[in-house]
Parts: sequence; structure tokens; C-alpha cells
Amino acid sequence: MAGIAEVIYQSIIRRNAVFMAGIFSGAFAFEIAFDSASNKIWDTVNRGRQWKDIKPMYLNKAEEDEDDE
Repeated sequence: MAGIAEVIYQSIIRRNAVFMAGIFSGAFAFEIAFDSASNKIWDTVNRGRQWKDIKPMYLNKAEEDEDDE
């Protein structure tokens, strides 16, 4: 186990620039993954109640009303 810690220290943590770049890139990747998962859960829970789901019904109804006039 000490060998793994030594490799991690020598390759990543030893140089501050590499360590900070790893932290920022990890935070950026986590943010994208968290946002994607949150949006997927939100869309699943609210399926059929969002504008993107009901928009075709209203657009078709508006087109039919225009044709009747």
C-alpha cells in the first residue's frame, strides 16, 4: 500500500501545478456529471408536465384554430 501512495505522491501531488490542474479538472468533470444526472432525474420525475413535453399539443391546437378562421 505504501508503494501506491508513493507513486501518487511522486506523479501528482509533488508538483503543485499538476495537483491543482487535477483538482480543477476533477471538479469540472464532477460538475458536468452531477448536472447531467440532476437534469435526467428532474426530467424523469416531471415527464409530461414540462413545456418540452406539452408544446406539440398547443402548437397543433393553434394551427387548427388558424385553419378554422
